[in-house]
Amino acid sequence: EVQLVESGGGLVQAGGSLRLSCAASGFTFDDYTIGWFRQAPGKEREGVSCISRSDSRTYYADSVKGRFTISSDNAWNTIYLQMNSLKPEDTAVYYCAAIFMYGRTWPPLRFGGDYWGQGTQVTVSS
Repeated sequence: EVQLVESGGGLVQAGGSLRLSCAASGFTFDDYTIGWFRQAPGKEREGVSCISRSDSRTYYADSVKGRFTISSDNAWNTIYLQMNSLKPEDTAVYYCAAIFMYGRTWPPLRFGGDYWGQGTQVTVSS
């Protein structure tokens, strides 16, 4: 069974950095994408970034482009989201999710996740 566990959230001042990690396990095939989503209180869930397992291509929402970087370790056991130049509006619970790509087009964030982690809180103070 697919399991995803996030870590690395916390409290940081505006302009600071955090690195989120998503420990991923249980995959039996390679046609999936790992996405990072976030949800702030009273707001809709937002797809932030994603990376393809099959060809490692990446995608970033405009709100984080140039500030966030998604990557994976060589074994695809852990997917990272490096967040730099953080802003108060980046405050949210961040979730990683596995998105199965069969029948879906790139970028797949709009399809949501097929499996989700429990989330990690990121708070950016002004």
